[in-house]
Amino acid sequence: MRLRLERALVRTLFSASPRLPALLAGRPVVVDGQRLDPTVQLGLRLYHASRRLPLEALSPAAARAQATAIFASFGVGPPSPIPLVSERTFPGPAGPVRVRRYLPTGRTRQPGPALVYLHGGGHVVGDLATHDAPCRLLAARSGAQVLAIAYRLAPEARFPAAFDDSLAAFRWVRDEAAALDVDPARIAVGGDSAGGNLAAAVALATARGGEPGPAFQLLFYPLVDATAAVPGAPHAPRSYALFGSGYGLDATTIHWFRANYLGPDGDPADPRVSPLLAQDLTGLAPAWVGTAGFDPLRDEGAAWVAALRAAGGHAELARHPSLIHGFVNFVCGLPAARAAVEAGADALRAALR
Repeated sequence: MRLRLERALVRTLFSASPRLPALLAGRPVVVDGQRLDPTVQLGLRLYHASRRLPLEALSPAAARAQATAIFASFGVGPPSPIPLVSERTFPGPAGPVRVRRYLPTGRTRQPGPALVYLHGGGHVVGDLATHDAPCRLLAARSGAQVLAIAYRLAPEARFPAAFDDSLAAFRWVRDEAAALDVDPARIAVGGDSAGGNLAAAVALATARGGEPGPAFQLLFYPLVDATAAVPGAPHAPRSYALFGSGYGLDATTIHWFRANYLGPDGDPADPRVSPLLAQDLTGLAPAWVGTAGFDPLRDEGAAWVAALRAAGGHAELARHPSLIHGFVNFVCGLPAARAAVEAGADALRAALR
C-alpha cells in the first residue's frame, strides 16, 4: 500500500506543470553555483519525510528490497519501446551469469554495435530489473544492442567477483560476437556508479593485458577511487564534503558499500577497484563521463576524464549540475534525467557509428 501511494504521488508530480514542484519544493537549493532541479528537490523532501532507514542500517537483503522499492517509486511513465528483449546466460567464472539483451528498432541480423552494460548499486544492490528503463532508452536512442549483465553481488560474493564477472562478460560478447550479431570492433562497456567502476576497470584490464578491449566507455557518475570512500579520508574529493549528506547518496552509504564489497581483506587501492590509481592509463578506450552536480562522486568522474586526457586518451565530461546520483533510474519521469541519459546515448551512437 505504501509503495502504491508513493508511486501515485510521484506520478502526479511528474505529470504536473513544472511550476508545481517548484512551488512545493520550497526555497531553491544552490550549492557550489549549482541549483538543484526543483522536482528532484521535492522528491528528496518526500524521501526524507518517509523516514526510511538508510541502507547501511539494513541487512544486504533488506537493502536490496528497499532500493528496488525506491527505484519503482520513481519508475513512472512508459519505458522506451524496444522490439525485442530476451534473456540468456553465459558461462561465468563461478557459474552461469544472466544477460538481458535489448535490440533496438530497425536492427537487422547483421553485425552491429553493442554496449555491455553494468548496473549500479554499490556492488551490493540493484539488478537487471532496476535498470531496465535506462537500458531500453540507451538501446532505442543509440541504435546499439545493449547487453545488461547480472554480475554477482556482495557481500555474498565479495571482490573480485563482480569484476571477474564483468570482464568475463565483455570477453564473452567479444569472442561470441558473430553469434550475437555484434561487430567485435564496435563493443562499448558502460555503467552507472558501481557499474561505471566495473566498466572502467574492464577497460583498464584489457588495455594492460594487451587483449582487444572495448571501443568506448560510457560512464555515468562512476566511482573510480575506493580509497576516498574511507570515513575521514584526507584526500576525499571536495564533492564528498559538499554533497555527502542529504542528496540521496550519503558518504556513510558509500562507506557501507565499500565495506561489503571489499570485506576485511580487500585492498581499496587495487586498480580493479580503483582504476584512477593505476600507474599506466595509456591506451584505454575513449570515454564519455556524465556526472551529477549534487553527488559525492561528482569530482571522481571529472578526475577520471582528466587522468585519461593526461595519459593521451580522449575523454569527454558531461556535467549535469541540477541532478543527483542515481539519475539514470529516473528516465521515465524526470525530463532532466532523460536528457542526460540521451546525451550519453548520442555519444555512444557517434562513437560506434
